[in-house]
Amino acid sequence: MLDDITELRTFVRIVTAGSLSAAGRDMNLALSVVSKRLASLERRTDTRLIARSTRRLALTEEGQRLYERAQRILAEIDEAEEALTRGRAEPQGILRIGAPVALGRMEVGPVCRALVEAHPKISVDLVLTDRVVDLIDEGMDVVVRIGAPKDSALIVRKLVDNHRVVVAAPRYLDRHGVPATPAELEGHECLHYPGARGHWRLVGPGGAVVEAQVSSRLRSDNGDVAQDWALAGCGLIMKSWVDVQADVQAGRLRRVLPDWCGDPAPVCALFPSHRQLPSRVRLFLDAMADQLNHRAGPG
Repeated sequence: MLDDITELRTFVRIVTAGSLSAAGRDMNLALSVVSKRLASLERRTDTRLIARSTRRLALTEEGQRLYERAQRILAEIDEAEEALTRGRAEPQGILRIGAPVALGRMEVGPVCRALVEAHPKISVDLVLTDRVVDLIDEGMDVVVRIGAPKDSALIVRKLVDNHRVVVAAPRYLDRHGVPATPAELEGHECLHYPGARGHWRLVGPGGAVVEAQVSSRLRSDNGDVAQDWALAGCGLIMKSWVDVQADVQAGRLRRVLPDWCGDPAPVCALFPSHRQLPSRVRLFLDAMADQLNHRAGPG
């Protein structure tokens, strides 16, 4: 008989986090406690719910059915409790966030700092990396990405519209001139980094599309380094508006080919489910959207 909500919550958190150890970290529990709760639930239901392997956990057919129903049941309980305590409950717990390096440093980091300052019971683990993070395997609550994923079982929330633009430092443009058409990019130093190598796809007036073949003697596996080169006057760079907007607005970089830009690449947040979304995650999502939309200017 399913009469222990704590065990049910632990089971759902194990599935959501992807491992017993990740669930333990999320719930501030020892691994042994999480394991005992799962074992107790399986013993009382006389059902194997999770098939364990050395790499990851996999739900059995019975476990999948229970997981789907448990999410609905616990969401209703949480909603009922929230209705009773709304305005009085203080968000708490560890908020684990993944984000690209540049965006994380400029935008996500300040939001995390503000949340911790405003909510004493919240703590934040922020992981900055330009590789694609597996939210479930790495135990993240939410991942911020530039560009919506084409295929994902996760919930995707668009935080702000965004696209890549071509920019350069005034000193570079003063020395080498300003390209008037995408074709003229081929005669310029165009700084390379992952996601912007070899050719730049630009969309212009009337939806015209140009694939500009570009080259450079400066190439890096890090977008921040490439942007530093652009700021130093080493060449043109095609980068997300959210990454370069502060430098453009301060005059350190200048927009080139203003009628042309890359394909839409909105800043999005990915998370496992709307159901049972902790209040600390909701706070972060709303604060992140407010931060980006407040700072967003014309690209």
